[in-house]
Amino acid sequence: MNDRAALELLLEHGPLSRTRLGTLTGLSKPTASQLLARLEAAGLVVSTGTSTGRPGPNARLYAVDPTAAYAAGLDVTPQRIRAAVADLTGRTVGAHELPTPGRRAARPVVDLVADALDGALKDAGLARDDVRHLVVGTPGAFDPRTGRLRYAAHLPGWHSPTLLEDLAAALPMPVAYENDVNLVAVAEQRLGAARGHRDFVLLWNQEGLGAALVFGGRLHRGWTGGAGEVGFLPVPGAPLVRQVAKADSGGFQELAGSQALPALARQLGVADVPTGPRAEVAAALVARAADRADGPHRAFLAAYATRLATGLASLVSVLDPELVVLAGACLTAGGEVLRGLVQAELEELAASRPQLVVGEVRESPVLRGALESALAATRDEVFDTSR
Repeated sequence: MNDRAALELLLEHGPLSRTRLGTLTGLSKPTASQLLARLEAAGLVVSTGTSTGRPGPNARLYAVDPTAAYAAGLDVTPQRIRAAVADLTGRTVGAHELPTPGRRAARPVVDLVADALDGALKDAGLARDDVRHLVVGTPGAFDPRTGRLRYAAHLPGWHSPTLLEDLAAALPMPVAYENDVNLVAVAEQRLGAARGHRDFVLLWNQEGLGAALVFGGRLHRGWTGGAGEVGFLPVPGAPLVRQVAKADSGGFQELAGSQALPALARQLGVADVPTGPRAEVAAALVARAADRADGPHRAFLAAYATRLATGLASLVSVLDPELVVLAGACLTAGGEVLRGLVQAELEELAASRPQLVVGEVRESPVLRGALESALAATRDEVFDTSR
C-alpha cells in the first residue's frame, strides 16, 4: 500500500525528494528511504537529479521511470483509426493515423488494427511486446453477452461474431473495448471538467449524439453495453422514429444531432450556411452564432439550446446527476454562451438542476480516454509490487 501511494504521489507531483515523499505519505525518513530503494530496484523509480535553491545540502529527487511500461489506445471511426502509445507517466510517445478504405475495399479489421498500432509503435521506437494494455474505442458497444458490436451499423467490418477472439489471437497484450463517448467521459474525469466528480453525465454531440453515465466514479454500461445511446431517445418536437436500429437514428438525434442544424439555421434566416462534412458544418454554425448577437444567429442558438435541453431533461429527471459535461464539437463550439442557454432551458424543463460545464479535453478526446483507461490497467499491474 505504501509503494502504491508513493508511486501515485510521484505521478501527481513529479520528482520528489525522500523528505518530501515521507511528508506526503506520513512515513518516517528511514521508511521512505527503504521504500524508494525497493522501487528503484524494481525498475519503477529513477533518480532525476538534485534539488537546488534551498539552504543546506541538495536533496536527491526521484520520479516514476517513464520507460517502466507502456500502454496504447485506438480511436476507431468509419473514416480512420487513430493510434497512440503512452509511457507510464501518461506522456504520448508515439502516434499514427490510418485512413480506412470504403466498404468494398475493406481489409480485415484485425489487419487494420495491427497496422494502426504498429504505426504508433514505430513512431515511438517500440515493439508490440513493450505494450502492457491496449484499449480500443469504437462507436456503439460490444455486447458483453455475445461479444458482438451493437449500435454501430455505420462501422463496416466490425460486426463479425469472432472479431474479439481474432484480435486477441493477433495481439500479444490484453485488449479492452469501450464505447467512444464513454472514453471521452474517462478523459474528462481524469484530466478535464469532471475532475473530482463521481456522479455525472457527459452529453456528446459531433458526428452522432450520445451520452456517458458515471455513477460512484464508475461507468454505467447497461445490460447490452448500450447505456447512453440517447440519440435513439424519443423526444417532443421530433417525429417518432420506429425501427431505430435499422434507421440508426432516433428522435433526439433527429432533433438536435449535427445533421439537423443546417436546416434549422436556414429556417431561422441564417445566411451563408456552409457545406461540407455535417459535424464540421454544424460546429461552424454554432461557433458563428455564439460570436454574434444579431437576430437570426441568436435565434438559431436559442432554438438549438431548447432542443438540447429537451433531451437532457429526460436524462436528468431519471438520473439526477451532480454534473452534466457538454462535449463534442457541436457543443464546445458554443462555449459559455450555449452552455448558459442550455442551463436556463433545462432549469425550466426538469426539477433536477445539475451544474452544466463545457468539456475541457478538446484534442482527440476519445483517444486520450483510451490511453487513460489503458494506463489505469497498466499501472494497476506494474504498481502491484507485492507480486
